[in-house]
Amino acid sequence: MKALALNSSPNKDRGGTGLMLNALLDGLREAGASVELQHIYGLTVRPCLACFDCWLKTPGTCRQRDEMQALYPKIAACDVLVFATPLYADGMNAPMKALVERCLPLLEPFFEIRDGHCQHPVRSWVRPGKVVLVAACGFTELDNFEPLLAHVRALSRNLRREFAGALLRPYAAALPDLERMGVEVADIYEAARRAGRELVEHGAIRSETAAAVSRELVRREVYVRMVNARFRRMLGKARGGAAQNGA
Repeated sequence: MKALALNSSPNKDRGGTGLMLNALLDGLREAGASVELQHIYGLTVRPCLACFDCWLKTPGTCRQRDEMQALYPKIAACDVLVFATPLYADGMNAPMKALVERCLPLLEPFFEIRDGHCQHPVRSWVRPGKVVLVAACGFTELDNFEPLLAHVRALSRNLRREFAGALLRPYAAALPDLERMGVEVADIYEAARRAGRELVEHGAIRSETAAAVSRELVRREVYVRMVNARFRRMLGKARGGAAQNGA
């Protein structure tokens, strides 16, 4: 099994998205999968021009010569495609959205009715496979992920891939701080690794495993107080620095 993980977090391995993604990839490797990780934040992937050249003039090839060109064959050839993104404005962030929109050359221009939906066929050289979502947000409620989850499910259908599950972690960036405070978080990482093994061994992430990744670590009221206290400290330092610079 060949897995390609696309991480659009500006914090790469250091952020909450990267923490969850790296554990998932460890599990994939443990189960024997070949894994490639591509950080896409900072790559030159321009927005789609809606020119349809990839359908009409150069079928299967985008006219824009940027770093997306190197990603097309990798996306087309992988068995498992992992989209890893922080939650921005209730959805995937801008680098991931640009990449998704630039996947148009992987599709044919024609229409077909499939499973009751009007869709485009994928090109013959695009491998069927699975899609997995890894996402992190700062809020505590899981329903914040619902718009993103619906989007990635639809994207899977349009790429003619099976949606194989999602690892959704509220307040993921706080995991190291919570661990230092004595909160047990090791089982979160282990569940994410188990999800990787399940993808290889069973073809999908089990619902129990996904729920373990998303479980509550501290009560919402406690976490809100923690976050607000931290931002007050940060604001105080910023204002103190601004006052010194202006003196």
